Amino acid sequence: MDFDRMPPDWPFRERARRVASRPHDWCLIDEGAGPALLLLHGAGGSGHSFRHLIPLLAPRYRVIVPDLPGQGFTRSGARSRYGIDAMAEDLVTLCTTLDIAPLAAIGHSAGAALALRLTDFMPLDGVAGINAALGVFDGAAGVMFPILARVLAVTPFIPHVVARLWGNPATVAKLLTATGSPLDAEGQAQYLTLVRDAAHVDGTLGMMAQWRLDDLMTRLPEIVTPTLLVASGGDLAVPARISREAAARMPAADYAEIPRHGHLVHEEAAQEVAALLLPWLAARAGG
Repeated sequence: MDFDRMPPDWPFRERARRVASRPHDWCLIDEGAGPALLLLHGAGGSGHSFRHLIPLLAPRYRVIVPDLPGQGFTRSGARSRYGIDAMAEDLVTLCTTLDIAPLAAIGHSAGAALALRLTDFMPLDGVAGINAALGVFDGAAGVMFPILARVLAVTPFIPHVVARLWGNPATVAKLLTATGSPLDAEGQAQYLTLVRDAAHVDGTLGMMAQWRLDDLMTRLPEIVTPTLLVASGGDLAVPARISREAAARMPAADYAEIPRHGHLVHEEAAQEVAALLLPWLAARAGG
């Protein structure tokens, strides 16, 4: 999706900017002042998903929200770098280009796994995960889903087919409802914009095809970076037990659960998420 085609009413459009940092041409939101925070969206989303959380963090922090490579409005310079390690390396390069040393990384879903992986590549005072996608598919799905994603990612015209077949309001509404987060009309329209774009679909499929969490999951007990894992009780995509069990394996992790809302809790109930994040961030920043 080309930056020039960003809809005029896209969240934080006026604060979005291009940053060339090899190998990608990043689109990111840069808002606020103070210690830097890096916000990382999940697979199939974009930085827009933090639209309600950014205003709650920006009064105290400089909030950097990139679209991940190939997704949203970031133009990928290397389709082979959609895996978790390559993305972590490229995010470190982006931070160097921006001349920032983030205080913490906050990730949603797969972005939470990416934030945790960053602890091996750069110093962070904290990592927060929102409905962190740290589990694996059970049974045959654990084998077949990655294989199917790899096949789709390298099949010509598949992104265009997916964008055409799924890029309608009814399908997007069903997809969001299946996560436990139906969202309002505005939120649904924003995801419809993403689903209708073949380049975004291609980047999402590429990420799914290259995503491997085995090493990260093995290393969870070795991650000593202070971590907060926030889950929501109504998440139908990544059950709350995933974050609860991951936190139990980590020596410096705290777990918090919001009893309602679905996978996109930071879009449905940003105030509740911020109420957990802000005191935790203040502790990382020394009060």
